[in-house]
Amino acid sequence: MALQPTPHGLPGEGSGTYGHNLIVINEAQLREMSPGERKELAHALAQLDYPHPLLELNWHRGRKLGVLLSLVSCVVLAGWIVVLTLTLHRQYTATHWRFAWVGFDIVLLVAFALTGWGFWRGRQMVISCLVVTGTLLCCDAWFDVILDLGTRGIWESVASAVLIELPLAYVMFRAARHLIRLSALVAMSARNDIDQLPRSLWRVPLLGVAADAVTAGRGRASADHDNQAGP
Repeated sequence: MALQPTPHGLPGEGSGTYGHNLIVINEAQLREMSPGERKELAHALAQLDYPHPLLELNWHRGRKLGVLLSLVSCVVLAGWIVVLTLTLHRQYTATHWRFAWVGFDIVLLVAFALTGWGFWRGRQMVISCLVVTGTLLCCDAWFDVILDLGTRGIWESVASAVLIELPLAYVMFRAARHLIRLSALVAMSARNDIDQLPRSLWRVPLLGVAADAVTAGRGRASADHDNQAGP
């Protein structure tokens, strides 16, 4: 049920305004409303005070560019993998070996520190930090195990990967997934379509794209209303 306030209050009610600007609804009128009407009223008020920040964004061009860039990268990388498979030697003496691993661990340390700071300060960027840190932990486990194959340190690397690095990465990814769903839940509830949030993270729509659909729908509804109103 759409609420249509008038300068004299709610439809069918007496005057509830000061001047012609402020509509006052008392508690008795709120109690007479159905839960659906109260929810709609709360949503309308929230839209007035906190308009959705993504409604004015146009993601169509960015989406096409992202798809094209990803497709080109996949093709180039697939070709490069074939070249490496055919040309790389089984053994290679690396230079700056110490700098490579120390530098990697420094980056991992910074990622852990930024993740902790994001949690402490309650910042949205903690989601990105969790994904990056989890990915670095998986890379650390992969290279430790692969580079120690055939050596006496292989079991130590396997134990470190299974007991430390991969479980930590799993915790990071789970936390990131939970926060992404929570953020999507809050954003979609502002548009009153909270029931449409999929359970699978892969099916959660990009918020800007969903906002474009809402904006287009509002534009069509406004055009239909103008056509019906006539000249």
